[in-house]
Amino acid sequence: MKTLPAVLTMVAVAIGASALVMGLMGSNKPGAHVASGAASSDALPAGATPAPWQVRVLASDNLQALGIQVGQSTLGDAMQQYGPDTQVAVIAAANEAGHLEAYVDPLQADFVVGKLVISAEATPAQIEGWRQRAVKAEFMESTTRRFVLSTNDLVEALKSRVTGLSFIPQAQLDVKAVVARFGEPAELVRSNLHAEHLLYPARGIDVMVDQEGKELIQYVTPAAFESRLRRPLLQAVSAAASAASQTR
Repeated sequence: MKTLPAVLTMVAVAIGASALVMGLMGSNKPGAHVASGAASSDALPAGATPAPWQVRVLASDNLQALGIQVGQSTLGDAMQQYGPDTQVAVIAAANEAGHLEAYVDPLQADFVVGKLVISAEATPAQIEGWRQRAVKAEFMESTTRRFVLSTNDLVEALKSRVTGLSFIPQAQLDVKAVVARFGEPAELVRSNLHAEHLLYPARGIDVMVDQEGKELIQYVTPAAFESRLRRPLLQAVSAAASAASQTR
């Protein structure tokens, strides 16, 4: 039986930025509050990263957010956008093969500062090979390991297509601020007593507002929204409710 924390972990890792996202969200330190009326720059300098809510749907399989195109851009494109300090690795929790991910900290998206985890495509054979040839494997959170790719494997990994983004802002958000920036959600799902998800399927966005922890903004293509964000979220909420009822 899954415990409630385990089920909520499933909610936050739907797009594949698994253990790394959960590790980054582990701290509950409060941040500055983003007011719903805070101003954003209309004209950003060339190469700057736009604000988290400045999202364009170019096609059902092409979403432009945070300066790259989910579904089209590669990790190489992401490194060009965010700089050479972008960390690319295989991140694997215990008893799993792992996922290809990139990590950017800090990321300045207009006036919003946060951390970004980028999920990218990789076959099981690629993951296995990259792990075997890794120049270093180190523990991160608990039993989660980070496999640093060899130079040749990194060149290959940078060709991988970006499939999702997970942005963790430093600032504290609330539902009012999210609605002011992203608009009214198509659906609002409460995952526990202190966290709720504002869902924007037509734009491929899930904003989790957590009164006791860090907020999380997830981006996938609209075509992948149901399978990669909404369905796993509803399944996790249902499993949590079932687990809670069995402990009563």
